[in-house]
Amino acid sequence: MWNCSPWALLPPVYSVCTAAGLWVVYSVAVEEERIAPLSSQYRGRNGSFYPPYISIAGNSSPASCIFSEVMNLAAFVGFIIAVLRYLQLKHRTDRPWLNAGSLVGFSAGSFGMTLVGNFQLFSEEMIHNLGAFMTFGLGTLFCWAQSYITLKVDLKNEGREAGIIRFLLSGSITVCMVLYFSLMSQSLHMHAARCQWALVMFFLIFLATFATEFRHDRFVLACTDNSGRPVGGPSEARSDPASRGQPDQL
Repeated sequence: MWNCSPWALLPPVYSVCTAAGLWVVYSVAVEEERIAPLSSQYRGRNGSFYPPYISIAGNSSPASCIFSEVMNLAAFVGFIIAVLRYLQLKHRTDRPWLNAGSLVGFSAGSFGMTLVGNFQLFSEEMIHNLGAFMTFGLGTLFCWAQSYITLKVDLKNEGREAGIIRFLLSGSITVCMVLYFSLMSQSLHMHAARCQWALVMFFLIFLATFATEFRHDRFVLACTDNSGRPVGGPSEARSDPASRGQPDQL
């Protein structure tokens, strides 16, 4: 018997599909000889090969077409997850400003994903890099904020375990980001690219952990007429359990 909310499937399915899409982009770019494989020993520009940064992998067609689709869908569904997480915590946290700030920050980061996906690095470098800074910078802050909120709210007495895992993932993301910029400044591009891929995978794993809390709640989309009454009428509203003041309704 399936006792969990079906919404618990959304975060892990999102993470798996996004990761799969990015690896497809990587595979196409390697096949087209646009980038060097991550397992190779890249030692500088060699013909048509570039270091395997995610942005470079998604820079040229046909990989760029797939990359744009992946990033646009990831931004949209990621935003939905952030909204659901905000609604889940809305009446449970004693720091509503932190909850709202997390939503705003992740929303801006999602917009940054669309900039990364639709403005290729070699043609619109400034806009692309702005989107990357928004995605990685605000995404990292979102992870730390959600790790703290997880411990404080302690939903269903599972906050300690989930919080520790999220703090470890947030730390891993931060370390990968610091290493990425450090290695890139030293022109150690292959190691920097590996750190970038690790960073993104850790971030997707972090988002997948929201399945832990989402399995406890359901989110209902309520439609009302102009008078503010449910469309089904007063009697239906009274008999519908979803209309009995649940805080997690959309």
